[in-house]
Amino acid sequence: MAAHLEARPEMQAVVNFVPTLLEQLDDYVEQFRSGVIRDPLLAALAEPNLEGMNIEARRQLVTACFRLNFPTMLDPFPGYRRLQRLWQGLKEDGEPAIDYLSGQYLADLVTWYHLAWTGETLRREHGWLVHLLDKGSGFSLEDRQQLFRLIGEVIADLVPRFKALEAKGQIELSATPHSHPIGPLLLDFQAAREARPGLSLPASAGYPGGAERFGVHIRAAQEVHSDHFGKRPQGFWPAEGGISTPVLELFSRASVRWAASGEGVLRHSLRAAGLDAAHPAPWLYSPCRLPGQSTACFFRDDYLSDLIGFEYKGWFAEDSVRHFIHALDERERNSSIPDPVVTVILDGENAWEYYPYNGWYFLSELYQALAEHPTIRVTTFSDYLDLFPDNVAALPVMTAGSWVYGDFTTWMGDPAKNRAWDMLCVAKLAYDERLASGSLPKDVERQAEMQLRSCESSDWFWWFGDYNPGDSVEAFDRLYRSKLKRLYHLLGLPVPAVLYVPLCQGGGPVEAGGVMRRGG
Repeated sequence: MAAHLEARPEMQAVVNFVPTLLEQLDDYVEQFRSGVIRDPLLAALAEPNLEGMNIEARRQLVTACFRLNFPTMLDPFPGYRRLQRLWQGLKEDGEPAIDYLSGQYLADLVTWYHLAWTGETLRREHGWLVHLLDKGSGFSLEDRQQLFRLIGEVIADLVPRFKALEAKGQIELSATPHSHPIGPLLLDFQAAREARPGLSLPASAGYPGGAERFGVHIRAAQEVHSDHFGKRPQGFWPAEGGISTPVLELFSRASVRWAASGEGVLRHSLRAAGLDAAHPAPWLYSPCRLPGQSTACFFRDDYLSDLIGFEYKGWFAEDSVRHFIHALDERERNSSIPDPVVTVILDGENAWEYYPYNGWYFLSELYQALAEHPTIRVTTFSDYLDLFPDNVAALPVMTAGSWVYGDFTTWMGDPAKNRAWDMLCVAKLAYDERLASGSLPKDVERQAEMQLRSCESSDWFWWFGDYNPGDSVEAFDRLYRSKLKRLYHLLGLPVPAVLYVPLCQGGGPVEAGGVMRRGG
């Protein structure tokens, strides 16, 4: 993304960094700097003796190296396809077959995995990457270590590149509350019923101290962002576009200039206000503001955003760009307001791995078409507010919701999701009681605070439910419960028995310390 922006200086965009991503990048930079590599895939890439890997390490490596989109990231490469066919033939014999894989097979496999993820802009910049792609097999330790070093250089340079783009005024950098929590649900479980009345809620009445916790995530995000980019973000993309009136109130108090959410939220809000939700255009193409609040809210054009995120991957780049520009022109012609703003947001769909050539042709042609268009002007949210302060529309009410369906059913309502929330509520009460005692050393308090933030992340609840692949649900279930166990260990408290039972097998209210804690 940085390379496409650097290649087209006339292009503007908003780029969002979740603070935990910045911290993970810091961690990877330190791994490369110190030479102590904890990422098993990177460690395998630079490992001189892959022949000596044990059965479990081999199994994990092979599984991970085939975890990508085959049509665009494996099928185009004969060498990679050959490795996959060999494995398909061998694995019919079960686990013992892994013993038959040579060190060279493992070396070629882990090299191909990283080559597939390098991305088209990097390949065009470094000719030796193309040479490795052509080589196809028999990768040497020197080949692997050269690729390893390049990955380290790219990761170390990411934050400085985006910082430089913002310093030039080409992009605006925004943030998300620190550990990606669903803010409206932290503040009030009843928020889930604003868009979906009657939705099943957790047994707990609500998340204890949710408003304070969400404030912690906002302040931590501002600090992490400032540490990396030299100034606080003016805008926030709340996790999953999760927004509500209380969330916007907290943003206003934190001097957040703008936030953004999904079109579904706007439609639910218009319906609640007795307005025409079937024709949201006047509000969809203006920033909106609730009475008495300072934070403006932009709403995602779902049709245009989803075309990029999910549809155009199967189109020729020229056709998709022409179609997209035509749709923008139509919005301008049909707009009833002057200088409308069309908001296109991709929230982590990782669309480019599903595009041919990593989306290189699509992005290159799209950026060129937008930059050269006679009437369309690319902009950032803050620049738009500066240019057109009078275009902010008054929105009477805000119905709580996210960019996904305009509600929170992805994170609450399913029995497993609700049990996970109850587990978190019980752990938070234990955390509050332990901190109130004043008996924890300060360094342990800090560790417990960071652990709690991680447990409050949205993605745990996203994965729980029977509509996701079973192995992924099992992995996230196990990891979530291990996170909560770690919190109890830090607090010096016994781990509740329920945390040793997979969520998909759980049932009934959650207990802790022999005391039943159950809300309305």
